[in-house]
Amino acid sequence: MFVGIDVGTSLVKAAAFDRDGRQLAVEARPVHLDVRHGAVEQEMREVYAAVVGVLRTLTGRLAEPVELAGLTGQGDGVWLVDAAGRPVRPALSWMDGRAHELLDEWLADGTFEAVFRRTGSALFPGCPGPLLAWLDRHEPKALDAAAAAVYCKDMVFQRLTGAARAVTDVSDASMPFLDPRSRSYDDGVVELLGLTHRRGLLPAIGDPIAAGEAGGEGLPAGTPLANGPYDLPACALGAGVTAPGDGLLIVGTCLASLVATTELDLGGEPAGLYISTDRPGHWLRAMPAMVGTAALDWVLRTTGARHEELDDLLAAAPPGSSGVRVLPYFAPSGERAPFVEPRLRAQLLGVCLETRPADLVRATCEGIGYAARHCLEAAGLTGSLAVCGGGTRSLAWTGLLADVLGRPLRVVEGEVGARGAVLAAAARYGVPLDTAAWTEPTRVIEPDPDRAAYYAKGYEEHLELLAAARARARR
Repeated sequence: MFVGIDVGTSLVKAAAFDRDGRQLAVEARPVHLDVRHGAVEQEMREVYAAVVGVLRTLTGRLAEPVELAGLTGQGDGVWLVDAAGRPVRPALSWMDGRAHELLDEWLADGTFEAVFRRTGSALFPGCPGPLLAWLDRHEPKALDAAAAAVYCKDMVFQRLTGAARAVTDVSDASMPFLDPRSRSYDDGVVELLGLTHRRGLLPAIGDPIAAGEAGGEGLPAGTPLANGPYDLPACALGAGVTAPGDGLLIVGTCLASLVATTELDLGGEPAGLYISTDRPGHWLRAMPAMVGTAALDWVLRTTGARHEELDDLLAAAPPGSSGVRVLPYFAPSGERAPFVEPRLRAQLLGVCLETRPADLVRATCEGIGYAARHCLEAAGLTGSLAVCGGGTRSLAWTGLLADVLGRPLRVVEGEVGARGAVLAAAARYGVPLDTAAWTEPTRVIEPDPDRAAYYAKGYEEHLELLAAARARARR
C-alpha cells in the first residue's frame, strides 16, 4: 500500500495505490484562500490540519498497512516558519500580486532579465524572490522572526517528520535562486534581488529528495516519507512524461505546460522556468500560466452556471462562441507564461445583448486552450502530449482542447500528482515499481480535423488580440 499526499492551492488530497498503481481510495479537504486587494494568503495551521485530517481518514479506510508515502504540493509563494516548522505569519500564495511594483522595477532596470539568464527562471510577483523582497521592505519583523522561507510541502514534511531543520528539493528551489547546472543556490541572484542579508532563510536542498519517518500525525509512526518534487514535476512523473520532447498539460487552477528536455537554453524571451528533476542534466521546460480553471470558475459564477452544466453549455454554443472572445488573464498578478506581464488583465470581446451564458463559457474554454497552445509552443513540445487536472473531468472541454491544440491528448485520470509523489518516493527508497503500468493513460482523444483547422486560424487571431492587450498593459 502506497500513499501520495498532494497539498494543493484550494484542495488537500491523499490517495492510496496498490503495488500495480491502481488507485484504491482518495480523501480530500478544501482549504481557504484569503484574497483581498491583490494579496492572496493561506493559514498554514489550516493547511497542515487538512493534511493530517485527510491522512487519518484515508489510512483508517485501508485494509493494509502503508509501506511508503510521498509528498507533493503547490509551488512558489513564501511559507515563513520557525525552527520547528510552525508558521510565523500566514503563507503568501503563488497567486499573490503585491510585489508587482518590485517586478516593474526589475523589468525596467534589467534585473529581471539578468536573473533569467543565470537561472532560466522568469520572476513573477508570486515567486519567492519578489515576495521576500516585498516582505523585507514592508514586514521585516516577520523575516526577522523566521528560521526559514520554505515552500508548502516543505512545511508539511518538517511537521510530519519532526525534522530538525527545513529542507526543500531541487524542483521547488528552481524558482528563482537555483543554478540549474550546479543544482545549488546562485548567491549572485540572491544579491541581484537585494536579499543577501536574508540568505540564511533559504532552506537546505535535499538532492536526492529528503526522506524521513512520520511521527504519528496522520500517518502511522515510522512510515517512510519522502519530500518532493512539487506538484508540477510530480504530475509529470505521474503522467509518464520523462522522454525529451514529450509534454504535459495540467488543466488546474494554474494552467501548467511542461516539456521534458536535456537542453538548457537561457536565450530568447525570458518566461517560465527550467525545473530541475531528480536526474541531473534533465529538466522540465515549464510554462506555468496564471490562467486556468480559476478563470472558468469566475465566468461560471458570474453567469450563475454550475460546474455540472459545463458539458451542456459547451454543446450549446458553436466553435467560435458566436463571435465572443475571451482573453482569460483574470489573475490579480497578471501573467507569467509564456511571457511576463504583471498588469495584464482579462478581456471579454464581442459581447452584446444577444450573448448567452453558453457563449461566454465556451469562449473562456477556447481562450484557455489558446493560452495552452501558446505555452506548449514556447516550451518546445515535439513529442506526445499528456493531459491531466480537474478540467479534464469534462469530456467536452477535453475534446475542445484537443481541437484547439490540434493534436492527440493522452488523458491521465485520478490523482496524478499524488501518483508522481509515490513514484518519486519509491525511487528515493529503492522500491521497484512498474512505472509504465503506473502511468498508463486512461484514453487518447483525437482532434477533429475540421475543428482543428478552424481553431488554428482562431489561434492566430488570439495572438493578435493578445499583442494589443500587452501593449496597453505597459502604458
